[in-house]
Amino acid sequence: MLTKMAEQIGLSSAVRSNLFSLQQTSRQGAQTDNRLSSGLRVRDPLDGASEFFAAQSLSNRAQDLSSTKDGVDQAISTIQAATNGLDAIGELTRQAEGLARAARNTSNPDERAALAGQFNELRNQIDGLARDSGFNGTNLVQESPDDLEVALNENGSSSLTIQGADSSSAGLGINATTFATDADIDAALAQTQAAQASVRTSTASLGASTSALQTRLDFTRDLANTLESGAAKLTEADLTEVAANRLSVDTRQQIGINSLSLAGQSQTAILGLFG
Repeated sequence: MLTKMAEQIGLSSAVRSNLFSLQQTSRQGAQTDNRLSSGLRVRDPLDGASEFFAAQSLSNRAQDLSSTKDGVDQAISTIQAATNGLDAIGELTRQAEGLARAARNTSNPDERAALAGQFNELRNQIDGLARDSGFNGTNLVQESPDDLEVALNENGSSSLTIQGADSSSAGLGINATTFATDADIDAALAQTQAAQASVRTSTASLGASTSALQTRLDFTRDLANTLESGAAKLTEADLTEVAANRLSVDTRQQIGINSLSLAGQSQTAILGLFG
């Protein structure tokens, strides 16, 4: 207690003032060093509550939008898988039409039966393609097709539903045949032509959905980047300014040390008069 009182008595107002100023400058130097090392002006609520929480809100929304973007990206892949399947199915329906036309141009029952066998095998391949055109558990073209609902924003209040279309042989209206009669062949021709039109319609519809989702994907990516940029503006430090502040702090610190030293020397000189 006596030692503490002696210290209090021994510090002149000039020394105490210079010491306080030097401590304050040291704290400012530490803060400046933290900003230089982290690149951030606001790292926690103590550095600026309003900026910190506003930046956090922007960053959180940007992260939510990134999840939304991933969902849209996956939806586009699902549609592309279905479109690839439709392209192959369309090609098989054209081949089936060609077989029916070949059967129409012959009256030989054996040739017609052989062509009918190939026609029916193409039906099986169409069914296999329809079953295999799914992505990540969703198939837009299989028998009993799935529908795909895509969230377009972070809370799901905006969405797009892509309707699936049965593109199996039964869904396209292509029936098994024997090509035994001209009527059978004509029916097969009409069915394959109608199936091709149906495939083209489904492909166009999925293409439009892909275009809409791609536009939304680009928008969501740009919005997330804008939000992150806004958050950075609230928290990032101007390193040029911080570096200048560091130089200013160093100068003030050196001046403070010199002032403290001079004040101490002055106090020692005064005490020397009583020695």
